[in-house]
Amino acid sequence: MLAALTGLGLSTAAGLNAYIPLLVVGVLANLTDEVRLPSEFAWLSNGWVLAIIGVLLLAEIVLDKVPAVDSVNDMIQTVVRPASGGVVFSATEAAARLDGSTWMSHNPWLSWVLGIAIALAVHLMKSTARPVVNVSTAGVGAPVVSTLEDAGALGMSLVAVFMPVLVVVGVAVLALFGWWAVRRVRRRRALRRSLA
Repeated sequence: MLAALTGLGLSTAAGLNAYIPLLVVGVLANLTDEVRLPSEFAWLSNGWVLAIIGVLLLAEIVLDKVPAVDSVNDMIQTVVRPASGGVVFSATEAAARLDGSTWMSHNPWLSWVLGIAIALAVHLMKSTARPVVNVSTAGVGAPVVSTLEDAGALGMSLVAVFMPVLVVVGVAVLALFGWWAVRRVRRRRALRRSLA
């Protein structure tokens, strides 16, 4: 059960930033005993892979802070973030199989599907809300919101690894924010229609 919560938290974080949960899992697997990756995911803790992920993370951090560029980046990340969610959820589930979980060992494909679906849902919420933030703040809000998303992805990744029971709280907060953002978008559209 804790492995599923860890996978949920990591794939949620991947929906916000594809590279942070990959880097957290890879670095922790490389330097500590907190994360044990099975052989099929050992590449994730390789120094060269971590360096490449680090460079991609730096690019993502910069690009996501610039209004309009962030929307183009979100279009590109529509493939990358769900893929990252699938990897981190699957790596977690595969690690749980090492611990002897029979359900997870009988359904290895499900962890990929869940990770992809969770990361995609979070990504779609993020990419839908971001243009609204950019327009409503004349672009000033983009770096602020992006920084909060990055901090949220890092925090969720660390919580998922070290305190997976708290992932439920983090996902609930994110769902509440998503509900609020969708309502705000709908209100703006209704206001535009009434003014037109």
